[in-house]
Amino acid sequence: MNVTNPELQILLVEDNPADAELTMDALREVHLVNRVLWVKDGAEALEKLFADGSAAAAEGQRLGLVLLDLRLPRVDGLEVLRAIRADERTRRLPVVVLTSSHEDVDVVRAYDLGVNSYLVKPVESGAFMDAVRDLGLYWMLLNKLPGETR
Repeated sequence: MNVTNPELQILLVEDNPADAELTMDALREVHLVNRVLWVKDGAEALEKLFADGSAAAAEGQRLGLVLLDLRLPRVDGLEVLRAIRADERTRRLPVVVLTSSHEDVDVVRAYDLGVNSYLVKPVESGAFMDAVRDLGLYWMLLNKLPGETR
């Protein structure tokens, strides 16, 4: 199946290289987007999202989804989510928390801040890849974003 949309990209905010690689492999397998931008901490994510001349803006592409870990160095995922929802340019951007945290307090805080979905990372790599493929297919192919004609 090839459903690549060259105009859309995914911002992956993940500090664990193994989880990032599994996530990118799963998304590549279903050919969902032209590009996955991987950043390793919350500060990098904010820079990518809001800095003038960011890679996404410079290439004329737009984000279709943010996959956001919660436990991040420098700036945690909930602070990144708060900033995304507070800014007019990004407040409608779909954000999926993809984390190892099972804590109810994290789930509640994420939804209170406007997350679109909360997924606890499966421990087994095959289940992890299946979950990422499924969420990618939904958010990048089935979900309709504002301004889309499909």
